[in-house]
Amino acid sequence: MGRVKTEAPGVETPSLRKRRRLHPWPLRIMHWVNAVVMLIMIASGWGIYDDDVIIRGFHFGSFWRLGDWAAWSLNWHFAGMWFLVLNGLAYLAYGCASGRFREKLLPIRPSEVVQTVVDTLHLRIAHPDITVYNAVQKLLYIIVILAGISQVITGIVIWKPVQLSGLVALLGGFQTARVLHFAGMAVIVGFLIVHVALALLVPKTLSAMIAGGPRLKPSGHTKQGRAA
Repeated sequence: MGRVKTEAPGVETPSLRKRRRLHPWPLRIMHWVNAVVMLIMIASGWGIYDDDVIIRGFHFGSFWRLGDWAAWSLNWHFAGMWFLVLNGLAYLAYGCASGRFREKLLPIRPSEVVQTVVDTLHLRIAHPDITVYNAVQKLLYIIVILAGISQVITGIVIWKPVQLSGLVALLGGFQTARVLHFAGMAVIVGFLIVHVALALLVPKTLSAMIAGGPRLKPSGHTKQGRAA
């Protein structure tokens, strides 16, 4: 009988090193750049909000704001905006060109979303295989990507309402654009809270975004394994 070659656990053989990691280095760089920029955008946005509140009586305390007053908050917001747009475009281009969006975020089946929610409500939140996103994770990632795109559009409309008067009218007016921008911020903040909480509950997902995570089997190999 022929000998079967096996790879010692924990040892990276040449064949293993050829496999791509769960989070390639370009993705990790864009992720952490986005994390810093989003904090700048949110905190400075709260400073701008306090200058002309949308919800009467609701203000953000100075601890949560970036900028002592609206003008400084605006400066921070404009500075962060360009990094957000450029990094976001790079992320979208990478996700589409590499096939990562299709591979990781699709398909989303309603029955799987319901089952994941039920499991979470029963505190069954174990995530043994971090290379596979559950249905709720897929849905949340798609929602936050769309929210990010919406934030850029509504933010530009608020910034240039005269030059983009047609788009302002399409959105229902300047004040409606502000409300949509505020709502988009709330969606992103909600996502970040859930995202950070899950990263703390499943620490290996955080270490994977720092070091790259496990190396993946070639897609062809995976399909053959499933067929078998």
